[in-house]
Amino acid sequence: MNAFLIDPVRRTIEPVEIDGSIESIRALIGFPHVDADEIRGGGDRLYFDEECYLRGDETAGRFQLDTLAPVSGRGVVTGAPREGGIVGPPRTAIEALRSRIVFV
Repeated sequence: MNAFLIDPVRRTIEPVEIDGSIESIRALIGFPHVDADEIRGGGDRLYFDEECYLRGDETAGRFQLDTLAPVSGRGVVTGAPREGGIVGPPRTAIEALRSRIVFV
């Protein structure tokens, strides 16, 4: 399944393949505890390190999507969760997503 990986260190937004599980999202983000915020546009979600606001690690980079609080470290955009906690593919096109992200 397709998802989008946001890497603020490399300043990239790239399509990635995941199996739709929270474990595959954790592996991409690099931390065991993840949180998610709904982003505008059809129920898509931004997953990120739950403790990114506490870490404040400048080497991890930061980005902001729309008006959400800036996130430190990697983020993953997926579609809304389905039955069994499996996420779907994002509805937002990658080009539209790129125009909504600012690396800070």
